[in-house]
Amino acid sequence: MSNLKRLLLVALALLLVLAILAFVLENRQSVSLLFLGWTGPELPVSICIVLAFLVGMVIGPLLGMAIGRRKMLRKRVV
Repeated sequence: MSNLKRLLLVALALLLVLAILAFVLENRQSVSLLFLGWTGPELPVSICIVLAFLVGMVIGPLLGMAIGRRKMLRKRVV
């Protein structure tokens, strides 16, 4: 049973890598983003999307921890 789980996990990881590779290869057009007057360098669309995804993966849990900590502190005080 353990070998089957390991094989399924490897197959899932391989499919995920192939999907990411296909996404990157299909979105190679260069774009330059403009935000609050700051113009970023020209990067492929796929890089911009992956960077935005990674930033969201970092900021989301940090905000969740901050909100959870604030709620815990309020419970202690009351």
